[in-house]
Amino acid sequence: QLQLVESGGGLVQPGGSLRLSCAASGFKFEDYAIGWIRQAPGKEREGVSCISATGLTTNYAGFVKGRFAISRDSAKKTVSLQMNNLTPEDTAIYYCARALGSQVVVDPDEYDIMGRGTQVTVSS
Repeated sequence: QLQLVESGGGLVQPGGSLRLSCAASGFKFEDYAIGWIRQAPGKEREGVSCISATGLTTNYAGFVKGRFAISRDSAKKTVSLQMNNLTPEDTAIYYCARALGSQVVVDPDEYDIMGRGTQVTVSS
């Protein structure tokens, strides 16, 4: 069964850190770029970061500004997103998603499968 399962969300104070993880199953993990999309209440989905199938190429949305780092472990079939210096504007549901191919993508519409998401809340 093709599946992406996120974990690691939670409540954190401004300036804090969280590490999100995505476990993939049911498809050939090494053939696909994997990324993170987020959606805040009342807002459209937006791409956060993506890593290529080889792990050699990554991209980040402008609002990340060097605070996040994406990585993947092919042996474990997982993708992680380390998020540092979080702000209340980062509050959203974060979804792990499989890109349509092996190269990094930017537009949320360029993903074909998403997990159920994990809530990230940044608040004092």
